[in-house]
Amino acid sequence: MSVYSRPVVMLLTGLLSLTISIAVLNTLVPLWLSHEALPTWQIGLVGSSYFTGNLVGTLLAGALIKRVGFNRSYHYACILFAATTLGLGLSVGFDTWLVFRFAAGVACALIWVVVESALMRSGTVHTRGQLLAAYMMIYYMGTVIGQLLLSGVPTALLSVLPWAATLMIAAVLPLLFNRIDAQGTEAPRIAVWPMLRRRNARLGINGCIISGVVLGSLYGLLPLYLSHLGLSDGKVGYWMALLVSAGIIGQWPIGRLADRYGRLMVLRVQIFMVIVGSLSMLSHAAMAPALFVLGCSGFTLYPVAMSWACEKVSADELVAMNQALLLSYTVGSLLGPSMTAMLMERYSDPVLFVMIAAVAVVYLAMLLRKPDHHQTPVATA
Repeated sequence: MSVYSRPVVMLLTGLLSLTISIAVLNTLVPLWLSHEALPTWQIGLVGSSYFTGNLVGTLLAGALIKRVGFNRSYHYACILFAATTLGLGLSVGFDTWLVFRFAAGVACALIWVVVESALMRSGTVHTRGQLLAAYMMIYYMGTVIGQLLLSGVPTALLSVLPWAATLMIAAVLPLLFNRIDAQGTEAPRIAVWPMLRRRNARLGINGCIISGVVLGSLYGLLPLYLSHLGLSDGKVGYWMALLVSAGIIGQWPIGRLADRYGRLMVLRVQIFMVIVGSLSMLSHAAMAPALFVLGCSGFTLYPVAMSWACEKVSADELVAMNQALLLSYTVGSLLGPSMTAMLMERYSDPVLFVMIAAVAVVYLAMLLRKPDHHQTPVATA
């Protein structure tokens, strides 16, 4: 029997449509605000409001799935995402966009928990790796398509919002007639907080936090950094596409290496390459290879850390563990752009890469210690 059942294929198809819109908005929102001459710290806070919404949505996801099931939770989240995206067209301002991006973050977190949990419940211990690799590849493929679209379509606010919202509504269609995991509403509800205290999952939880800091800073502030270098919106899209394409290229081989040589060794190599790529970005002459290294290592960090933690729990605990991991990721995503944006405002734009390298060094120190000597995960502090 194939690992990729019809509901799984339909779920991934809908995810592709959603991810294209997510990628376009994540790149253009800071650029639109920059064009309105908002200060960097306000742009950073708007980015952080999206990740704060991720945090809230993650906490709400388990109760929503328990109450209405996977399918309806997914449908409601897609509709909420489309509505909040259209709301950006009402007015361009710090306060209103703070609210709408927060609500969009809630919707995206609900979608991610539903998709990840449904995929994990659809597979076994031996097939979850394949499902997770397919999930991440579809996610990053949609991200690349979204970035490349920026060079071929008008990027004005009112030109982008209609078709981006249409893609979000279209993502509902594949699952209208395909039910995913009817057992989702029958499983006992497991608390999220005990998952964060699992000693055997601590490196996975910490890895998701660091991954959130790295990717949140890159998604939220790299477009602004490139724009300040004098690049057009289309050129910014090309560089972001290069970054995410490197993540796609590295996804499958790094997953195979993690299975063969162990996740601890692969995590050590990944985080070291994040440090190398970040420091290399300080030289504009090496921007292309530096972004490739940074994308290949940074964008593959989350799935390896996630698979580490998910191996430690039973099937009934997968939804709670996925919530805990996404919660850890969003904590990092919230802290990363907000702190880095303030430092960029105070000092200079290259602080972005200094911050990414600094947090990577902290995680590398954790990984180099003996596995039985790690302290309580950072997420519980």
